[in-house]
Formats: sequence, C-alpha cells, structure tokens
Amino acid sequence: MSIKEFNINISPDEAMNKINEGVIKGTISGKLVDFYERFSGEHQIMVFVLEKFFMRTSNRSSMTVTIDNFGGVTKVHAVASGSSESPFFRFDWGAGDSFANSVENALAQHIIS
Repeated sequence: MSIKEFNINISPDEAMNKINEGVIKGTISGKLVDFYERFSGEHQIMVFVLEKFFMRTSNRSSMTVTIDNFGGVTKVHAVASGSSESPFFRFDWGAGDSFANSVENALAQHIIS
C-alpha cells in the first residue's frame, strides 16, 4: 500500500482532468472503475477508484483518489492497494508506489505543499 497526499493550486475538476489524461488515458491497462462527486455550496469533493495491471506483480492494482477543496486549497489524497503478488506477503516490487506516484506526476506542476 502506498499513500500520497498533497495540495494543489487548481480546482478538483481540473485535477481530475489531468489525472484522467496522465493516469488513465496515458496507459494501456488504466481504467476508471468508479466516480463519486458531491457539492456543498462552493465546495466540492470527488472520490474515484482507478485500476491498472502491473506486469511486475502479474496483478491488477487499485487506487482510490479523493480530491476536495474544503480547506481553502485543493487537497489530493491517493491510496494504492492490492498490488502485492502473494496472498501472504505484502511485497509488491514497487507497483503500489508507481501507481500512487502517477497521480503525483500528473499534477506535479500544480503542487503547492
């Protein structure tokens, strides 16, 4: 399991579009599994689940991404899981980190802290 959390200087909608381009459309096996969005006045929260196949583990990995702008800035929280190759050991050859890093890389030019 790998977790990334950071703030960005763009809206949740813009962040979702950049993740869609860089993580889903930018790969052969990337897939949007589910998407959920809520509004509260001018605030927005998006939760979506991505899935991707990793050759190094011969396994599909999932990642849950939450994007919200409730705290005055847009916050991104990404958790990759299910990437280990064994039911007994949680060693994933870096697949979880790679998947979580792909969200950070897609938004790198907008990260503020």
